[in-house]
Amino acid sequence: MLDQPTNIEPRLPNSVMRLARMGQSMPHKLSFSRQIIRCLIANKAQVDRAVWQINQHGHGRAVYRVDINGNPYSLVAVSSPLDDSMRSDRVIAEAWDTCFTLFDGVPTKSDLDRLELNQTRQEAGRYSKNELTLSRANKSMRLFQYVRDCLVNGEQPEANRINEIGYLMRTTAVYGNGKFGIADRHDYADRPEMAAPFQAEMLTVWLIREFTHDLVEHCAACLNPNAARLDPALKRHLGVGNATGLGMAPFLVHHPELLNRWVTAREEALAVALNANEQLRGDLIDRVEKHLEQWNVADAEGQANIERSRAEWRNIPRAPTAQELINWAKTMSLGTHELVVSLVLENTCIDLEPYAQAMAFEGTPALNLGVSTAVLRDRLASDYAWALRDTSDEHWFWYVSENKLEPRIGERTRQEGSDRERPLAIVRNMQALDQALADFDGTCLEFISQRPEFVTTIRRLMSSGQYGEIQDNLLGPEMRPIDMLRFKLAFFGATKFDPKSCLWTRITLFQGAPTRDALGNPGDDWWLSAL
Repeated sequence: MLDQPTNIEPRLPNSVMRLARMGQSMPHKLSFSRQIIRCLIANKAQVDRAVWQINQHGHGRAVYRVDINGNPYSLVAVSSPLDDSMRSDRVIAEAWDTCFTLFDGVPTKSDLDRLELNQTRQEAGRYSKNELTLSRANKSMRLFQYVRDCLVNGEQPEANRINEIGYLMRTTAVYGNGKFGIADRHDYADRPEMAAPFQAEMLTVWLIREFTHDLVEHCAACLNPNAARLDPALKRHLGVGNATGLGMAPFLVHHPELLNRWVTAREEALAVALNANEQLRGDLIDRVEKHLEQWNVADAEGQANIERSRAEWRNIPRAPTAQELINWAKTMSLGTHELVVSLVLENTCIDLEPYAQAMAFEGTPALNLGVSTAVLRDRLASDYAWALRDTSDEHWFWYVSENKLEPRIGERTRQEGSDRERPLAIVRNMQALDQALADFDGTCLEFISQRPEFVTTIRRLMSSGQYGEIQDNLLGPEMRPIDMLRFKLAFFGATKFDPKSCLWTRITLFQGAPTRDALGNPGDDWWLSAL
C-alpha cells in the first residue's frame, strides 16, 4: 500500500485479528467520524438550519443543510409523539421519537412531505436514490428532561449529570448503501467527501447531534422565552448515543477485502509513527486518565477491564517516546495496550491522510482461474494455518430473522434453524477446501469446474489479504459477538462502550467533537473527550 519503515514492522495478524484483542479496540485518528470532521473543517463547511417547523412539544420537522466540495446535503428530521411504553433500543421496534434521512441535495416541499410520510415507517417506507441514509433515534428521556428543566430555570445542567449519560438521543439504526431502497454507495462514492467508508452515515450522525442540541433548547424556550442556552462546553461533550447488536457483526466477515484495508491502514500508520519515535504529549496522557475515570459501565467484566486500565495507567512511564510507551504497553492488559496504540496514532505529527484515503474498497474480489491448485494449497497453509488447525466445536450458527431480516445466532444443539445457516463458517469452509484440494493437481478453473461449491471459498482465499480474516472460529463456543461489534465501532470512532450482554452494546459517537458553530476551533483535537 505504502512504503514501509525498515525498523519496526506492522503487527502480525495472528495477534491483531484475534477476538480477545479486537474486543478491546479503541477509536483512533483514522476512525471514520474523525475523517468526516476533518473533511468539514478542510472545506470550511457551514451548516444552515433551513427548516424548523417544530411545535412546543418538540414535534414536527426540521432540515439542516451543509455544502461539501460543492455538493449540498440535507438532514431531514421528523419528530413525533411516542408513548414511553413504545420506547425501545431493539431493532424490532416500530415507533421512534425521531426519524432521519440524509438527502442528496436540497429537498423540495414535495420531498419533505414524502419523507415525513415514509421516514416514520422506516423499513416499511418507500425511498429514492436521493436518500443516502435512513436512521431513527429515541430521546434519553431522563437526561433530556433534566437538561430542558435546567435551561427553563436559567441554569446549566451539572457536568457530572451530562457525563453520566453523554447524549440526548440514542440511535437504534443508521442504514446506508442501498438498504430498503435508498441510494447505493457506488452512486456517490466517487465524491471526495464520501470516498472514505461510512462518510454519509457519519455525517448523518453528526447532524443528528446538532438537531438534539437545538431541540432541547427549543423545548426550554417554549416553556420560558428567557430560558438559558446550553453552555458550549457542555454541548460539545454531548454526543449521540447508539445501541448496536448482532446486525453489525457479520459485516466484517462478509467484506474481508474492506476489513483488510482498514486494519492495514491502521497498522502501517502505527509502524510509521513508532519509527518516528516522537515524544508523547503529556496532555494526551492526562486526557486518557480522565477519560478512564469518567467511563463507568454496569457490566461487571467491562468495569473490571476499565479499572484494570485505570490502575495500569497510573504507572505509565514519565515523558515517554512512542517506542518506550508501546514497549511498556506490551506488558500490560490488552485494553491498555490498545489504548496506547490509539494514543501513539493520536500523538504523531506524521500526515495520516494517505492511510485514511486507502481504507475504501470499491472493486470486485479477485478470482484468478489460471493459478494451480498447488498455489491454492500453499496459500491455505500460510494464510489459513490458524483455521486448518482449529478443532473447536461448532456451538453457534448464524441465521437471519424473518421479521426484520437481521442477523441472529442460535445454539446448534438447542435451537432449530441451522438448516438455514448463513455462510460465516470460515474455519469449516477452509478445512473442507483443504481436504478437497489434497489429491487434486491442475488449475483453479479445472478444480472449480468439478467442485463449483468451492468458488466462494477460493475467491475469499485469493482476496482476503493479510488482515482480512478474524482468526478465531466464529461458530466456536468461546466466540462473543460483542468483540466484533466493538472492533467495528472503534473504527467508527465510538467511545464509552457500555456492554449490555455479549450480544449488544451502547456507545457514544462524536462526544467532544466540534459543533457546527465551532468547526475548526480547536480543530480535530477531540480524541477521547473528557470533562
